[in-house]
Amino acid sequence: MKRLTLVLLSFLACLFSLSAQDRLNSDADSILGEYEVRHQGEYTKVRVTKDTDGTYKAQVYWVENRLDEDGNVRVDEKNPDKSLRHVECDKIILFSGLKYNKEKSRWDGTKVYDPTRGLRANVVCEFMEDGTFRVKGYLLGFSQSIYWKPIRRTF
Repeated sequence: MKRLTLVLLSFLACLFSLSAQDRLNSDADSILGEYEVRHQGEYTKVRVTKDTDGTYKAQVYWVENRLDEDGNVRVDEKNPDKSLRHVECDKIILFSGLKYNKEKSRWDGTKVYDPTRGLRANVVCEFMEDGTFRVKGYLLGFSQSIYWKPIRRTF
C-alpha cells in the first residue's frame, strides 16, 4: 500500500510539474503570431516565431510602400551594420534572441532594431490589457513604446 501511494504521489508530482511547464510555455508562446505595426509613417506587418533555442524572433514580412520612386524594392539603407544594408525592407529582422521573463510576465533580454531610424535599443515587450503588444525600446535614458496590433495568433 505504501508503495502504491508513493507511486501515485510521484505520478501526480510529475503531472503537476508538466502542467506548470505547459503553462509557462503557453504564456511565453503567446507572443507567436502576426502583427500590424504603424511607426514613423511606415505601415508594416511583422511575424514573431520561436527559434530552436527557445527564444523569439520578429521579422517584417510585408511593407505598405515596398518600392521606391524608381520601382526598386527598398532596402535597409540606415542599418548601422553595413553588411545588412542590402536586406529588402520586407525581410528585416527587428529582434532575435528575445526571452520570456516569467517573474515579470514579459519578454526581454535582447535589442530591438528600428529600421526607420537605423537604431538598436534594449527592449522589453508585454501584452497590454486591450490585447495590443507593447514593444518598448530604451537607449541612453530615453524610451519609446510602439504598440503592435495582433492580426493572427499562432500559439
